[in-house]
Amino acid sequence: MSAPVRLSIEGPIARLVLDRPEKRNALDEAMWRALPERLAEAEADDGVRVLVVEGAGEAFAAGADISEFEAVYSTEARAAAYSETVSAALEALAAFPRPAIAKIRGACVGGGCAIALACDLRFAARDARFGITPAKLGLVYPLADTRRLVEAVGVAAAKDLLFTGRLVDAAEAAELGLVDRLVEADALETAVAEYAAMICAASRNSTETMKALIARIQAGRGEEDAESRRIFLEAFGGADFAEGYRAFLDKRPPRFR
Repeated sequence: MSAPVRLSIEGPIARLVLDRPEKRNALDEAMWRALPERLAEAEADDGVRVLVVEGAGEAFAAGADISEFEAVYSTEARAAAYSETVSAALEALAAFPRPAIAKIRGACVGGGCAIALACDLRFAARDARFGITPAKLGLVYPLADTRRLVEAVGVAAAKDLLFTGRLVDAAEAAELGLVDRLVEADALETAVAEYAAMICAASRNSTETMKALIARIQAGRGEEDAESRRIFLEAFGGADFAEGYRAFLDKRPPRFR
């Protein structure tokens, strides 16, 4: 039996694949449990510069596996344990220290949207469809996922999507801010690869530190303080600045380590 979440590393690119195509990558408990493990493996590889999250087959992820709900919500204790498993997986993805790109085609619904929102950027093919559907099941979207949705699309659009549970196509998702790059289906792989290459060509110290600073701002700590000033000033004494500055003067691309 194949692993429900696969990790492959090709040079500086780590690919995290939701691998249950026969169910349109509907997220069962085993997949939620596997996500933090695969992410830890990717983080431990010092050569990884970018994480790409995608689904096997024709869908990103069609949501949580509802066929499991009777079991995972059978008791209050069981429901709490399952919810903690899901939350831990999404927090592990959101906290991944390097840039993470969701590569989306087909269905991206419910828990699939939560995974996409936990990534830094979302690239989608025009055949992608998005929906956040707890209201159709009598459920409530978790607070952390709701916060990420509001940060991506704003309050009014978040209310629209959550109140109705309606599906939106990729073009509307891009208009709302749920999608950052919209491309033709046959160009998705190339678009993600080219963008990942741009990140890999940049300073790793810069990208990782700025991701951490943005996370700090999102957590409500946007005021300048001694720590933020130290982080800013230390970069001027770093090897990456020395290389970037010299490359600029030499009129050549920088060669960061």
